[in-house]
Amino acid sequence: MSVRIVCALALAVCLAAASASAHHSFAAEFDENKPVKLSGKVIEMKWSNPHSWIFIEVAGPNGKPVKWALEFGAANALFRRGWRKEDLPAGTVLSVDGWQARNGTNTANARGVTMSDGRRLFAGSSNPNAQEK
Repeated sequence: MSVRIVCALALAVCLAAASASAHHSFAAEFDENKPVKLSGKVIEMKWSNPHSWIFIEVAGPNGKPVKWALEFGAANALFRRGWRKEDLPAGTVLSVDGWQARNGTNTANARGVTMSDGRRLFAGSSNPNAQEK
């Protein structure tokens, strides 16, 4: 084999490994025994792979705003479930249910979202026990 082919193969293996390690299991990051229900305003939506993220601001215990990061399924999976980028401009009020991060931060894996008009969308959760409602 030529040196170029060997180098190309080595690079391909490294890239595949990096991509695989970037993805994680639900149980590694989130606790199914820590359900959360949050209502707040959208700060930002990041359509990305392997997970999309919505950042919302909710009222904290002292009334001050608290930022939460919510993990969703991949952008393509959300699109197939009826999500559209124009559905979530900054300031949109929504309710989210899901599971909090194991490390106790304001991070959660979202199961579903209820829009202010009552429409409910599945978040494409990585929880193997999540069901669309």
